[in-house]
Amino acid sequence: MKLQVLIATHGPDGIQRLASTPPPVVDEVGYLITWQQSGTTAIPAALVRPDIKIHRVHSTGLSNNRNEALKRSTAPLLLIADDDLTFYPEALTSLIAAFEARPGVDVITGRYDGEDNRQYPPCEYDLSRPRHHVTSFEMALRRRVIERGVRFDPRFGLGAPRYEAAEEEFFLLDALRAGMQCRFIPLTICRHQGSTTMFRTLTPGALRAQGVHVRATRPATALLRLPLIAWRHHRAGRSPLLAALWHLLQGWSNPRKPL
Repeated sequence: MKLQVLIATHGPDGIQRLASTPPPVVDEVGYLITWQQSGTTAIPAALVRPDIKIHRVHSTGLSNNRNEALKRSTAPLLLIADDDLTFYPEALTSLIAAFEARPGVDVITGRYDGEDNRQYPPCEYDLSRPRHHVTSFEMALRRRVIERGVRFDPRFGLGAPRYEAAEEEFFLLDALRAGMQCRFIPLTICRHQGSTTMFRTLTPGALRAQGVHVRATRPATALLRLPLIAWRHHRAGRSPLLAALWHLLQGWSNPRKPL
């Protein structure tokens, strides 16, 4: 196995969603499902396969779930994933080839299809100067990234008590600061059902997380950027203007501390 797809899911609905559209069987690809659930729901028969491993996880929060998957993973290449994705088999094979063709690259991000109709840069580029927002299930990495101690910050992401987003941004930021090479390539990996967080109405927790991230990445100009970010969210219908600015400022005023 060269590539392991790390699928985070939660509760009976999550595991049934996976069972309704099982991941494809692909040479050199395996799947590790970390399943946050507190009951005794049985594993669906559709997921009982040699290339699928399932671990029940008793933590809360998406970042904790993903970190459990990173800890239990065994393959040299890892792809972050969710339970509402449809994978393209040829893309998983192409992702392995992309890493083999770029031995110095540690993290590769790609694209997804879906209702969001996201726009991506047309060409490969270095993510040390990002041109677009990266979603967590677009990220693939070599094992050496987690061997250097890079993890998802459990204070951020879905299910976190105060900051309900930005876990992927901080994962990439920590990887870059650890000296990892991170690149985007125009490879479409999967299809996503519905819309992602950045295309929906934003919660106060998601806005606070964005405020923390802007301060971490643009410390000199973060305070000047927040009104523009708030206006963009308002114009896109994701948040009332003043509410967006208030929650962004709350995040900005509480900088991220080391884990």
